[in-house]
Parts: sequence; structure tokens; C-alpha cells
Amino acid sequence: MSSEQIIAFSNVWKKYSKLQVLNNSLRDELVSVITGRKCREELTEGEFWSLSDICFSIKKGQCIGLAGHNGSGKSTILKLISNVTYPTKGEINVQGRVAPLIELGAGMHPDLTGIENIYMNGTILGLSIRELRKRIAEIVEFSGLQDFVNAPVKKYSSGMYLRLAFSIAVHSPADIFLFDEVLTVGDEEFQSRCLDRINFIRLNKGTIFVVSHDSVALKQICDHIITLEHGKVLSGVDS
Repeated sequence: MSSEQIIAFSNVWKKYSKLQVLNNSLRDELVSVITGRKCREELTEGEFWSLSDICFSIKKGQCIGLAGHNGSGKSTILKLISNVTYPTKGEINVQGRVAPLIELGAGMHPDLTGIENIYMNGTILGLSIRELRKRIAEIVEFSGLQDFVNAPVKKYSSGMYLRLAFSIAVHSPADIFLFDEVLTVGDEEFQSRCLDRINFIRLNKGTIFVVSHDSVALKQICDHIITLEHGKVLSGVDS
């Protein structure tokens, strides 16, 4: 991995199981994490390849779009970058701190208020309590949830969840930002703020992955777009 690269996927494969129980694939993954042993590389009944032989490298400061139909592997790539899951085979190299926004409500405690979740999630993403106290007003203002920040987030709508999570993530000191379908959240004004913030991150050499079905928005903000189909790269950045 060269000094300019911040993310590199080398012949990455990832399998999942369609079974609704603690299947062999999941047991293998837990074993591999705890013991360092490799998972079985062959498929068994009910398993499928979510990603197949993925290769690409990303330079610091690039904004990369991930496009493709549902189930094409976009979210799996984000989960691999953020260590939510691990590859079945192949190698992934990530240099820097990651701020993932890849699942609605992930990291949010439903019984805590918006303000309390800002402190909890902010510290997870690397902000100190002192830094959060300085930025809390800016985070709340950006989210547009001034009237709801003292209410438990379990009372939030899905859009409010994502607005708060996005606001926390983009005010973190991360090097890599992962956004899954944030370009369609909220009204036109909030979407405009999201795009402005993404451009601000780019100007400050942050690296961004954006998953969206909005091809126009991806073309507007991204340096390159990786198109996936059935877990394979159809087009995108050079490997």
C-alpha cells in the first residue's frame, strides 16, 4: 500500500448465509476473529458470495460513490472498511480513523436524549468531552433538531435519527467518512447542508464513501463511482 493510499482492497471475498440461525458461516467468522484462523473458503448450503474478488485502492482526499442495485454489495464494503464485519478471504488495508454512518440508529441508545447521544457517539468517534462541549451547539444547529434534542431518541422518526447521526459524524475528527443513503434524508435545505459539508470534508483532505441510488448527486460530488452488480465491480477506480 503506497503512502498516498488510505484504503486498499486486494482480492476481497465475503460470504453470508441465508439461514436465520447461528449458522456455520457466522461461527466461522467468530472463530476467525478470536483465534486468527481462516474461515472456510468454500460455500455450503444456504451460503452465497456477497462480494467476489474485489480490488480497488483509494487515495487520501477522494470522494468515492458506490452504486448498484439492492444486494449488490455496497453496504458490505462499508461494513468491511469500518470493521463491522471481516472478509472471508483477501486483504483490506485502512489507514486512519473511520466515522461510519451505515445503519439507521447504529450506536444510538433509544432511552437517551439527543444531547446525551451526541456525547456518547462523539466520544466513540474520537472527540473529547471538552471538544464536544465546544461543538455541541454547532452539531445541534446543523441537525435542525433544536426542539427535540432533550427528548429520548426512541421518539425520533427515522429521518430525525439519521439527521442527528450525520451531524455527529461530520463534526468528528475522522479521516474516512462512510455515508449510506444520507443524500435523501430530510428536506431540500438539509440535503443541501449535507452536500456542503461533504465538500468541506473534501477540501480538508477527508476521504469519503457515499452509497446512494441518486446517480445525479453521486456524479455531482464524487471523484469516481464504483458500480457493483451481484458482488462484483463492473466499473470504477483502477485497482
